[in-house]
Amino acid sequence: MKDLKILFMGTPGFAVHILEKMLQENHNVVGVVTAPDKPAGRGQRTHSSAVKKFALKQDLKIYQPTNLKSDDFQQTLAEINPDLAVVVAFRMLPKKVWNFPKFGTFNLHASLLPDYRGAAPINWAIINGETKTGVTTFFLDERIDTGKIILQKETTINAEETAGSLHDKLMEDGAKLVNQTIELIAKNKVEAKAQKDFNPQKNAPKLNAENTKIDWSKNPTEIYNLVRGLNPYPVAWTYFKNGEKKLRCKIFAVQAENTTHENPIGKVFKTKNELKVAVSSGYIKILEMQMPGKRKMLIKDILNGLNLKENAFML
Repeated sequence: MKDLKILFMGTPGFAVHILEKMLQENHNVVGVVTAPDKPAGRGQRTHSSAVKKFALKQDLKIYQPTNLKSDDFQQTLAEINPDLAVVVAFRMLPKKVWNFPKFGTFNLHASLLPDYRGAAPINWAIINGETKTGVTTFFLDERIDTGKIILQKETTINAEETAGSLHDKLMEDGAKLVNQTIELIAKNKVEAKAQKDFNPQKNAPKLNAENTKIDWSKNPTEIYNLVRGLNPYPVAWTYFKNGEKKLRCKIFAVQAENTTHENPIGKVFKTKNELKVAVSSGYIKILEMQMPGKRKMLIKDILNGLNLKENAFML
């Protein structure tokens, strides 16, 4: 088996775990490419990516190009001269970068491609109520998440799964799949297959303020799936109108209740231990919520200090 010189590209914690497992398997990682440092937080202190912090501890060579298309970075690639590049949670690469290594460049994607191409596959699989997903390794090509598939591993999404718990499961599966993929490439045993037809309803666009806002006119199951699919990040949100105040609140956990009723959509009801919202064909019981300027709290703790007005609504 050939000892490939591997260039790793990644940014967040998900990528760190993959890189760590590659090193444990003694793969020859000759360099790490990650995002440039940037100021963050109130004090605008310089912030390094999770991958950079890990790579420093491992004494790996680190590269942080601001322009992947530049001649300078092309010169850097020539100096590194990797046999293979592995990409995990990084930005889109220009062809002259992904096409540079002799054995190509492959990416790890947290879905069973072609389903859930895009920036947020873990979240959207849960939001859409899927019962299974997985991880895929594939060779990069000119478009996003469309290249030939090398390996896939399926995993179950249970009814209580959150984006956080699924993230961790797929991170473990992804690490194993990346190592298996490297070994296949080193042995020249890869049989990559073109992706099947893509279902546009199973897309994974970037999450934003619009698609993370709760639509209370949906049914309990749809809202329940949205909330758990956005927990712990970026978190579902809503406007809570209580009297004259209109508060922007984050909703971390809910319970679905399917039943018939004649209450207006969004109407909020309070008992000693419950806060629930009328939705289409049922109610949503809020379990964990964060009020503006406060920390995340269990609903029973919020209810202790909540003076709910007669005409309170979630908007």
